[in-house]
Amino acid sequence: MGSNHNNDNLEHKLQAGKLFRHVNSLVVAHLRDNNLNQAASAVASATMTPMSVEAPPNKLLELVAKGLAVDKDETLRGVSTAVPFDPIVTAGYGSIPAPRAASVDFSSMNDTKGPSKNIPKHESQHISEHKNVSRCARFSPDGRFLATGSADTSIKLVEIAKVKQMMQPEARDGPVRPVIRTFYDHQQPINDLDFHPQNTVLISGSKDRTIKFFDFSKTVAKRAFRVIQDTHNVRSVSFHPSGDYLLAGTDHSIPHLYDINTFKCYLPPNFLDMGVNGAINQVRYSSTGGMYVTASKDGAIRLWDGVTASCVRSIDGAHGAAEATSANFTKDQRYILSSAKDSSVKLWEVGTGRLVKQYLGATHTQLRCQAVFNDTEEFVLSIDESLNEIVAWDSLTTELVARWPSNHIGAPRWLEHSPVEAALVSCGIDRSIRHWT
Repeated sequence: MGSNHNNDNLEHKLQAGKLFRHVNSLVVAHLRDNNLNQAASAVASATMTPMSVEAPPNKLLELVAKGLAVDKDETLRGVSTAVPFDPIVTAGYGSIPAPRAASVDFSSMNDTKGPSKNIPKHESQHISEHKNVSRCARFSPDGRFLATGSADTSIKLVEIAKVKQMMQPEARDGPVRPVIRTFYDHQQPINDLDFHPQNTVLISGSKDRTIKFFDFSKTVAKRAFRVIQDTHNVRSVSFHPSGDYLLAGTDHSIPHLYDINTFKCYLPPNFLDMGVNGAINQVRYSSTGGMYVTASKDGAIRLWDGVTASCVRSIDGAHGAAEATSANFTKDQRYILSSAKDSSVKLWEVGTGRLVKQYLGATHTQLRCQAVFNDTEEFVLSIDESLNEIVAWDSLTTELVARWPSNHIGAPRWLEHSPVEAALVSCGIDRSIRHWT
C-alpha cells in the first residue's frame, strides 16, 4: 500500500513538472511572438526554456480565455446574482460550430506567388427592406440570426433558417417571412449593431447618442429594456468576448468602455495627454478581448490594450490622408484588416505595425465602406462603389478574383459575412437587405 502511495506521488510530481514546462513554453512563445523579446529571454533563462520553443499563435491567450469562461460558468452556476438583463436563452444560442477550415497563416507566405484560389459563386436573394437607407448589418455569433439597422431608426432581426427556406424552389404552405422581429426605439439613424456572445441580447448604437439593449427572445418586445446615454453620436459598438463589457466608438476620439452590469463608463486616466484626434468610425475587440482596434476619421488605425485601455500602437496615416473606415482583427489576433476612403484595403502586423499586404482594384472614396474576411480568411471582401459591385480578393496573393453586380449597394456600412457558412449580407441605398449564398 505504501509502495502504491509513493508511486502515486511520483506520478503526480511528474505530471506537475510536465505542466509547468508546458506553461513556461507558452509564456515564452507568447512574449516572443508579441515582440517582447527581453521579457521572453528573462523567462526563458529563469525556467531553462528554449527561446525557439514552438507554440500555435496566441495559444496562451486562447487557453486563458477558455479557462476564465469555465471559471465564470462554475461561479455563476446555482448562484442568484443581480444582472441588468435576464433574457431567455434560446436552445443552443451562442454555441458556435467549428470553422469549415483553419484560418490563413499570413506570416508563412508574405510574398506569395502562384495561382489564386477561386471563390465560390454567390447568388443574392432579397430578404426585406427598410423605409430608408440600410446602414449596418451583423450576424449573431452562432450564425443563426442577422440584424440590420436603418436610417429609418428601425432594427430588423432575420432568422437565417427562414432565409434558406425561402430560397428553396419546392412548394410550401404560404409565404415565408425571414424577418422575425422589428424594433423601434431610436430617434435617429442606427449606426452599428452587435450581438451578446452568450445571451439573446442585441445592442445598437445611434446618432441619438444612445446604446440600446433589445431582448430578441421575447416575441412581443418592440423597445429596448436598457439604455446607455452617451455624450456623443455612437458610431460603432462591440461586445467584449465575455459579454461583461462593451466598447463604443463615437464622435469622441477615445473609445468609451462600459461595464454592462453597472453601466459605468471608463476612459484612460491620461486620455487628455494622448494627443488623439478624430471621431471613431469603427471599434472592434480581438477574439480574446486582450486588445481592441479603432479606425478613425483622422486616418489612424490604433491598437489599444484591453486591460489598461491605453493606446499601445498608432498607425498614423495608415491610408495616407484618407479617412479610415473599418478595422478588424484576424482570428489569431496577429493582423488587422483595414479599409479607408483611398480605395485600398490593407493588412497590418499587430506586433510591428508593418504593412503586410494591400488589396487594390476597387473604388471607395465617398462612402464609409467596410472590408471583412470570409469565415476561413481565404478571401477579403469589400465593394466597388463606382460600379456597385461586391468584390473579393485572394487574401494571400492579393489578386482580385471575383466581382458580383449589386445595384443596391451604397450605404455607409453595408457588408457582413456569416461566421459559420459561405454567406454574406449587403445593405443598400435602395433600402433593401440582400442575403448572398
